[in-house]
Amino acid sequence: MADDRESTPLAIFSHGKEGIPWGDKILRLAEVARRQGFRVESPDYRDLSGAEKRVERLLQQVPSGRPSPLVLVGSSMGGYQSIVASAALRPDGLFLLAPAIGLTTGEYAQMEPVPHSGKMAIVHGWDDDVVAPDQVIAFARRHRASLTLLPDGHRLLDVMDEIVLIFSRFLDTLG
Repeated sequence: MADDRESTPLAIFSHGKEGIPWGDKILRLAEVARRQGFRVESPDYRDLSGAEKRVERLLQQVPSGRPSPLVLVGSSMGGYQSIVASAALRPDGLFLLAPAIGLTTGEYAQMEPVPHSGKMAIVHGWDDDVVAPDQVIAFARRHRASLTLLPDGHRLLDVMDEIVLIFSRFLDTLG
């Protein structure tokens, strides 16, 4: 018989480089996921330097009998981590907020990781000064991802009500 952890849908939230595991964005989105029957986790990556070590920790969060649906949600560096981890985890969904793609700093082994998921949605700010919107538009086009651009910067805090609605609809599509 399957363990409840393996039979309950799971959403794993990965915070950004300077974020915290249960920050405002994650709390708001986790509430949506719980209402839709998901168990939620938000690992703490603050003790790790560099995105690749964070990917390893994310991979360790998923039980061996993979839950279905499995959704990876990532903000900034957490978005990068979610994309990289998707190659091994093959989640049903990737939901990315201002994903750190196309960056040339030494913290990221892959300038453009390839997503492997059933569905992918991206929310990005027009005024993002960390990850250029043009990079994300090109990424979304290449991978045929749903993309919503909103009038905000990298942290996307001023548009959280809209993001909550987008995330709720995204989870509905995984049904």
